[in-house]
Amino acid sequence: MSALNDDDRAQPFIAHLIELRERLLRIILAILVATLALFPFSNPLYTWVAHPLMRLLPQGSSMIATEVTSPFMAPFKLTMVAAVFLVMPYILYEIWAFVAPGLYRHERRLVLPLVVSSALLYYLGIAFAYFAVFPMIFGFFVATAPQGVSVMTDINKYLDFVLTLFFAFGVAFEVPVATVLLVWTGVLKPDTLAEKRPHIIVGAFVVGMILSPPDVFSQTMLAVPMWLLFEIGLYVSRLMLRARGQEPQSTDGGLVSTDIASVVADRDRPDH
Repeated sequence: MSALNDDDRAQPFIAHLIELRERLLRIILAILVATLALFPFSNPLYTWVAHPLMRLLPQGSSMIATEVTSPFMAPFKLTMVAAVFLVMPYILYEIWAFVAPGLYRHERRLVLPLVVSSALLYYLGIAFAYFAVFPMIFGFFVATAPQGVSVMTDINKYLDFVLTLFFAFGVAFEVPVATVLLVWTGVLKPDTLAEKRPHIIVGAFVVGMILSPPDVFSQTMLAVPMWLLFEIGLYVSRLMLRARGQEPQSTDGGLVSTDIASVVADRDRPDH
């Protein structure tokens, strides 16, 4: 009987592994298809990404390729990254479809909007970096070049720089989602997060130093939006708790949803 029970438990686990493998293969196939579709536009795509710097370079300056394969590999690398960005909604859908059957109905109602908002916020972070941050930091770097120094950036170095900023700002713009999840799961209360605001602001600048390139402008342009997005997430989490019909709790002066508070109370209640 125990052997049969072990087999019964193993079969669902194997089925989940097979489903996970199939979904990962579909994600890889989608990325490959998107890469092939974007490949003819590799050079125009790189030109578009390089435009914030190119338009600020002095007369007669240009970008350079210091390696033999750079003229091909740099645009191709950008194409692959762009393909991942392009199919990100499909990747999130596959992840959602895999985990959704194991969620309760009220969890599915919240997780799906969070998945969609995560993708939109990531794209918004990339757009903010390209249209707002790049002109400022490239303008500063070009303007502060010493006299007699020609600014001629290598195309691989430039690509690594902008991809780092794209990733950093994309992740930073997920702060509202993380804040809502912390409140929704009962890990922290909105008032507790509000009390920790000074620490969160300092943490935003620390994260800015870690994720962004080592210059004050990039770090500040990353840290300040993270702080503002935290405030947005805090506000949304308060609205979410009110919509769920919770009542203010005297403990910590915060708000806790009724179901989470009851579970915690039952867990901590001593046996008589």
